[in-house]
Amino acid sequence: MVLSKTSSESDVSLHSTFASRYVRTSLPRFKMPENSIPKEAAYQIINDELMLDGNPRLNLASFVTTWMEPECDKLVMAAINKNYVDMDEYPVTTELQNRCVNMIAHLFNAPLGESETAVGVGTVGSSEAIMLAGLAFKRKWQNKRKAEGKPCDNPNIVTGANVQVCWEKFARYFEVELKEVKLRDSYYVMDPVKAVEMVDENTICVAAILGSTLNGEFEDVKLLNDLLVQKNEETGWDTPIHVDAASGGFIAPFLYPELEWDFRLPLVKSINVSGHKYGLVYAGIGWVIWRSKQDLPEELIFHINYLGADQPTFTLNFSKGSSQIIAQYYQLIRLGYEGYKNIMENCQENAMVLKEGLLKTGRFNIVSKDNGVPLVAFSLKDNSRHNEFAVSDMLRRFGWIVPAYTMPPDAQHVTVLRVVIREDFSRTLAERLVVDIEKVLHELDTLPAKIDAMMSVSAGEDKGPNGGVVKKTALETQREITTVWRKFVMERKKTNGVC
Repeated sequence: MVLSKTSSESDVSLHSTFASRYVRTSLPRFKMPENSIPKEAAYQIINDELMLDGNPRLNLASFVTTWMEPECDKLVMAAINKNYVDMDEYPVTTELQNRCVNMIAHLFNAPLGESETAVGVGTVGSSEAIMLAGLAFKRKWQNKRKAEGKPCDNPNIVTGANVQVCWEKFARYFEVELKEVKLRDSYYVMDPVKAVEMVDENTICVAAILGSTLNGEFEDVKLLNDLLVQKNEETGWDTPIHVDAASGGFIAPFLYPELEWDFRLPLVKSINVSGHKYGLVYAGIGWVIWRSKQDLPEELIFHINYLGADQPTFTLNFSKGSSQIIAQYYQLIRLGYEGYKNIMENCQENAMVLKEGLLKTGRFNIVSKDNGVPLVAFSLKDNSRHNEFAVSDMLRRFGWIVPAYTMPPDAQHVTVLRVVIREDFSRTLAERLVVDIEKVLHELDTLPAKIDAMMSVSAGEDKGPNGGVVKKTALETQREITTVWRKFVMERKKTNGVC
């Protein structure tokens, strides 16, 4: 007799993934499963779980590009199996990276001769780029101090308290003191005057931010340069400047071409920029450009030959994909100066649409500036009944991811919401966001009265073991109010879900 298996017992030729046992049995989460599963089932299980992620297009917290043209997507997929570090095996990819470095260097007004090539490298992002630039500053400072017979064991960097966390990482990982200029009310970027006052003989560089993460504002690099030139002349030091243009490097040349922030200023020795932000490439590409070869110590460059020909390398990692470099080259030649200018102007105009819509509600103060990275940072005029975190939380019901955060010291009492305007954020979406914010505010306005009603019996007191009244502490009262509010919000989510 021939024995046969039913389809539910067989792993062969599944007609429907959802009719199989693979969607009825949980896979181990933190251990590799003992047995294989069909590729269709593996794909479906992962794809289904990823559906619970947020929509990248509606992630207004991120500066990172979430859309590219289909033709660029094809180039990315065609190169996804190329290891960029194999320069001898993929010489054209290496050549495209070199072209990108030179294009960006010219965009930043690097003082290059007719036949001179730019000094720079592609990185995983601006974090790696900042690490490399910081190492170059530290090594140059150490070499000079050693040559002068002076101690070189206490380097520092002067920045504003608004710097991105990668600067803190560099300082901690590479043992450099981070001297931060504190912020203040209505001034949320580094003050150049206070920054120069903090510079001493151990300062390896002053880091200026072209496009603060907090409110998009450009710091005054020109004033910083002029003040630092004067101090260097008075002290005999030669403290340089690094410009962290992660967000603003692909904005300023197109929207504010007359603004002096780049290599036109003599003390600017290196600049980093994120290709995956307003360079309009998917996540995973950054660039660091040096003013000249003299600003990158030769001893930091490694030479290898076990992949073929001699290959110089200055990176913190080794293997990485080639796709983002190719995508960056595509965007540079596809869009050109005209295309980038049009896109940045559109982003800026859409930011103004959003700003005007928020102002019309009469409920918000605008914290961001009109000139800078196209974003809108705003705070509630009255947060006594509900705060920015509540607005951020409830906007997620409509699919929007809008971050709320407190400012760094000494402006930590200020809380803001921030919407980053990217290429794929249209005027229609800006108008829709304002409508949804108004809905959230209207709903939040109803919360305090309902919470008060629920808390009216026991808001400030409780029954003791003998029936007496026991006064609650302020902390206990606050915890109870928070618990009731959360319960109320969860009940609203159950009954008022968004399709």
